[in-house]
Amino acid sequence: MIAVGQRLPNATLSEFFNEESEGCSLGPNSFEVEKLVAGKKIVIFALPGAFTPTCSAQHVPGYLAAYDAIKAKGVDEIWCISVNDPFVMGAWGRDLKVGKKIRMMGDGSADFTQKVGMEFDLTKRGLGVRSQRYSMIVEDGVVKSIDLEAPGKFEVSDAASILKKL
Repeated sequence: MIAVGQRLPNATLSEFFNEESEGCSLGPNSFEVEKLVAGKKIVIFALPGAFTPTCSAQHVPGYLAAYDAIKAKGVDEIWCISVNDPFVMGAWGRDLKVGKKIRMMGDGSADFTQKVGMEFDLTKRGLGVRSQRYSMIVEDGVVKSIDLEAPGKFEVSDAASILKKL
């Protein structure tokens, strides 16, 4: 598992855009993590899957509600990462009305998730390889804080816990 003080591994994450903007076309766009984190302070939270109960009812809504407080602590961006494709992440973001407050990043092949050592296998339950639930604070690509949830728990990766660390 990645540790405090380590640099995030480079991987590609995808994000669905509902509107074209400079450098980003309508639909899914792929980004290299290394380029996205350069010079920025980012809060990342990851979870097992889009449209799942705890993720949809508590995890994402908590970060959405705490957006202003998190930004006030000098955070440039908030990312939600899940082992889902960008179409699913885009639809989930629209459903939860995240707008441009939270970047809904798809890690469809679990490349990033595996490189940070946060994968777990739910193949026997029909869900394939997924991400564990965790949060981290990253500054210029270096992990400053990381909190991994115990299986089945939602106690340390929530927005209130991140705010205490910022």
